[in-house]
Amino acid sequence: MDKFYSKFYKYPLPLLLLSLWLVAVFLLSDRPAHSQHPVISTNKEKYQSTLLAKRIMPSTLTENVRKTVLENGLTILTKEVHTAPVVTVQVWYKVGSRNEEPGVNGIAHQLEHMMFKGTLNRPIQFGRLFSALGSDSNAFTSYDQTAYYGTVERNKLKALLVLEADRMRNSQIEPEQLASEKRVVISELQGYENSPEYRLNRAVMQAVFPNHAYGLPVGGTKADVEKFEVEQVEKYYRNFYSPDNAVLVIVGDFQTANALETIKEVFGKLPRQEAGGRGQGSRGAEEQRSRGESLYSSSPIVLREPGAGRLLQVVYPLPDANQPDVPALDVMDYILTEGRNSRLYQALVESGLASEVTASVTSLRESGWYELLVTAGAKQDLKKIDSMLSSAIANVAEKGVTSEEVERAKTQLAADVILSNRDITSQAMRLGTDETTVGDYRYTDRYLAAVRLVKPTDVVAVINKYLTKEARTVGFFEPTQKRITEVADKPDSAQTTENFSPGAPVLFSEVIKYLPPVDLATDAIAQVLPQEFKLTNGLRILLLPDRSTPTVTLSGYIQAGTEFDPENKAGLADFVADNLLNGTKSKDVLTIAKVLGERGASLNFQTYREGVHIEGDSLADDLPILLEILADVVKNSSFPSKELELHRQQTLTDLQQELDEPSEVARRVFVQSIYPKKHPLHTFPTEESLQQIQRQDVIDFKTKHYRPDTTVLALVGDFDLDKVRSLIKNKFGDWEVSGQAPTLKYPPVAIPEKIVSVNPVLPDKAQAVTYMGYTGINRYDPRFHAAFVLNQILGGDTLSSRLGAEVRDRQGLSYGIYSSFQAGKNVGTFLIEMQTSPEDSSKAIASTRKILQQIHQQGVTALEVETAKRTLISNYNVSLANPEELTDRILMNEVYGLDKVELHSFTDKIQTVTLAQVNQAARELLHPDQIVVVTAGPSVLVEKSIR
Repeated sequence: MDKFYSKFYKYPLPLLLLSLWLVAVFLLSDRPAHSQHPVISTNKEKYQSTLLAKRIMPSTLTENVRKTVLENGLTILTKEVHTAPVVTVQVWYKVGSRNEEPGVNGIAHQLEHMMFKGTLNRPIQFGRLFSALGSDSNAFTSYDQTAYYGTVERNKLKALLVLEADRMRNSQIEPEQLASEKRVVISELQGYENSPEYRLNRAVMQAVFPNHAYGLPVGGTKADVEKFEVEQVEKYYRNFYSPDNAVLVIVGDFQTANALETIKEVFGKLPRQEAGGRGQGSRGAEEQRSRGESLYSSSPIVLREPGAGRLLQVVYPLPDANQPDVPALDVMDYILTEGRNSRLYQALVESGLASEVTASVTSLRESGWYELLVTAGAKQDLKKIDSMLSSAIANVAEKGVTSEEVERAKTQLAADVILSNRDITSQAMRLGTDETTVGDYRYTDRYLAAVRLVKPTDVVAVINKYLTKEARTVGFFEPTQKRITEVADKPDSAQTTENFSPGAPVLFSEVIKYLPPVDLATDAIAQVLPQEFKLTNGLRILLLPDRSTPTVTLSGYIQAGTEFDPENKAGLADFVADNLLNGTKSKDVLTIAKVLGERGASLNFQTYREGVHIEGDSLADDLPILLEILADVVKNSSFPSKELELHRQQTLTDLQQELDEPSEVARRVFVQSIYPKKHPLHTFPTEESLQQIQRQDVIDFKTKHYRPDTTVLALVGDFDLDKVRSLIKNKFGDWEVSGQAPTLKYPPVAIPEKIVSVNPVLPDKAQAVTYMGYTGINRYDPRFHAAFVLNQILGGDTLSSRLGAEVRDRQGLSYGIYSSFQAGKNVGTFLIEMQTSPEDSSKAIASTRKILQQIHQQGVTALEVETAKRTLISNYNVSLANPEELTDRILMNEVYGLDKVELHSFTDKIQTVTLAQVNQAARELLHPDQIVVVTAGPSVLVEKSIR
C-alpha cells in the first residue's frame, strides 16, 4: 500500500505505473547492475550560471501556483497544467516520525496504513475505492510529513476530493483491523531489516541524533509497533489529522475558480483542531531541536552480523533546510560524489578500494545531515577506506575546488529540478514537500536562485564548517560468514493442511455503492501518433513532439539481452552494456562523462532478458549532444582493459550482495526451477562465469549483437521533427550492418505436473520472499487482453485485488502481494510475489493457492470485470501524461511489431474484453496444483516449508 521515505528526496522521481508489456519484454530480467555511469555535472565556460538560468528556467516553477487558506486553516495549492486531461490530488499532513519518541516509534507510519481501512461513512477498504475510480493512488510517511496522493482523469477530481475529505476526519480505527495491519507493518519492517545498509544506517543515525526523533527509523521498530493500542493511534489521528495541519495540492487540467469552489464545498465544513489540542507528539520542540549529548567517539560503530559485503557509513550533522548554507552543501555533494569525475569516485572507486560511493544531503524542518555510504571492494579494509575518504575530503578543503567543478554541479542541480518535474504528480510532490518541510511552496525557486550564486569559496567554507572529523559519526558493517542452503528442492505433491477458507469474493456492488458520484465517461485523449521513419541500415525511429516542457525523453531498445549469454560466460551481455560509456575511439570515459554532464544530460544502458534498454533525457537544446554520445558509444565503443577490470570487480561485489537478498535469491531459484538448463532464461551470472569473460568476448558480443537493424529509438519532447530526423540520419546513418541478425529459438516448456517446492535458506534474515508461478503466455497470445483484466482482479493491486483483499488486508500476512502475466516476445511467465514474516509464509502460500483454485473453478463476476476494465483504462490514460511512460509505450509497441495506433487503441481492446473471455482465461491459465513455489528466507522455513 505505502512506502515511507527514510530520506528527504530533494527531487522526487516520477511515480511510474507498471506497464505490463514493458516489464514483459525484459521478462524476469536480470537485475541491472548498479550504474557505473552516474550522470555527471559539468559546464564549459561559455555556459555561465546566468545563461544557464535563462536556458533552463525561463520562468519559475511556481509562477502560476495559487495559495488559498480556508477559514478552517486548510492550505490549498493549485497549479493548472493543461497538457493532458489528468489531475493529481495530494493531501500532506504536517506529522511524521519527527513527532515521535522511543516507545511510540512508527505510530505515524502505522496511522498512515490505517487511513486506508475505511471511514464511518464508507466502511470499506479505500484501496478498492481508489482502484474502482481508476486512481493511481498511494501514500508515504517521512520525517516531517505524511502524504496521500492520487492521479486520475480530470472528470474524477471531485470524487478524489470527497474521499480525502472523508478520511481526514471520519476514519475508523477498529481493534481487529489494527491488529491485522500491525502484522503488515511488521512484515514491511522485516523487509528493511533484511538489508545490512538499513541496519547500519539505523545504528549510525541513533548515535547522530540521540535526543531527537530524526535518530529514530521512520517506519518504527517491531517492538514498538507490537505494543500500539487503538487509543494511541486514535489520539495521533485526532491531534494531527485536521484541515489546519494539512496542505491540499492539486496540479493538472482543471479551472482554478471551479476547483476552489468544490474544495470549499467538500473541505470547508471540516472543523479545525481545538486550541491546545495538538502537542508535539513526543518531546518538546526546543528539546527536539537540540542535538543533545553526542554519542560520537573516535571509534566507529561496528556491526558484525550476517551479510554479504563490507560497508562504511559516515554521517555529518547539517543545518535545517531554511539555512543559507544548504545550496552550497548540495553543490559540494555533487562535486564530491556525482559521477566518474567526482572527487570521491576518483579516490575510492577508481583506486579499487570501493565498489560504489553514494551520498545525499538531507535538509529537513529542524535539522539535516550529510550521509556517505561506501561499499568496499573485494577484500578491502574498512579502516583504510575510511582513512582515504577523510584524506580526500581534507584535500578538497585544503586545495579548494575549481570554477569548472562548481559550474558543473550547478548545471546538474538545475537540470535535475526541471527533468524531475515533467509530470504533474512530481510537480505536486515538489510543492507539497516544500510547503510542509519549510513552510513555503516557493522554496525550490529560492533554492535555485541561491544555487546560481554559489562560488568555489562557498564550497570550501561549508566543508570546513560541517565536514570536520570531530562532527562525524562513522559506522562499519563487517559481515559474518554465511552460506545459502536449499531445502525440499525436488517436486513434492503433498499439500499444506492450513485451516484456511477464503471468504466470498469481494462484493464489488459494495465498492460501487461507496464511490462518490462521478461521470464515468472518460475524457478523450488526443489521438496524436508518433512519426516513424527508418534508415537504410534498418534503424527504426519514432518521434513525438511535445512542447509542454523544454525537455526531451529518449527510450531505446537493442536486441542484445542476456538471452544471448553463453552458458559458461553468463553476464557477458551485461558487461557490454555497462561498459559502452567507458570509452570510444575518440573519447575516454571521463570525457564522455564530462560532455554529458556539462548539460545535465543522462544516458544509461540496462540489460534485460530480451533486450538492452536505453534511457536518456536532456534539456531540449541539448538533444544534439545526447544523440552524438549515443551514436558514438553504440558504434565506436572501445572497451578499455582497465575499465573492464574495474567493472568486473564491481560486478562481483554486486553479485555477492544480491545473493544475500531473499528477493534476488527467490527470483533466481524460481526462474531456474521453471526453465531447464540450456533454455535462454535459465542462465544467471556466477562468480565463475564473470571471471571467464575476456575483453575479446566483450568486443565480439558487441560486434555481433549491436546492430542498427535490431535497434529502435523513441523520442518524445520539445523538438522540430525535420531537424531531429536530419540529426539522427547524420549521426546514425553510417552505422554499418552485415549479415543477418542473430536469432534464438525458445524451446517449449511445460508447466509442472504437480507442486514443486524449493526453499533457499538465508540464515538470520527477518523477512521471507515467495515467488509462485509457471510458464505463461507471450505478448501475441489471443488471450493477452483477457489475461490483463484477469490479473487486475487476481493480484494487480495489493489492496483491491482478490489476493490483496484476503492475504494482505484481511489476514495481514503480507506487506505486499502481486500477480502478473509477464508476456514477452518469445515466452511468458505467470508470477505471484509476496513478502511475509517467516512464520506466516506457509499460511500465505496456502491462502494464495486457495484463491487461485477459487477463481480457476468459479470464475469472477461481471462487476469485477467491469471495475477492472475501468481501472486499467483510467490508469493507462493517466500514464500517457508522463513523458517517460509515454516514450516507453511507443518504444515497446514498435519492438513488438504492433501498429502505431496501438498507443490509443489499447484501451478499446481492454474495453471489449468480456466476462466469458476472462473466465476462460482463468480456467486455462490458472493452475494452483501445478505450480512452482520458491520461498527464500531464514531457517525457520525448514520446519514450515510448503509441501
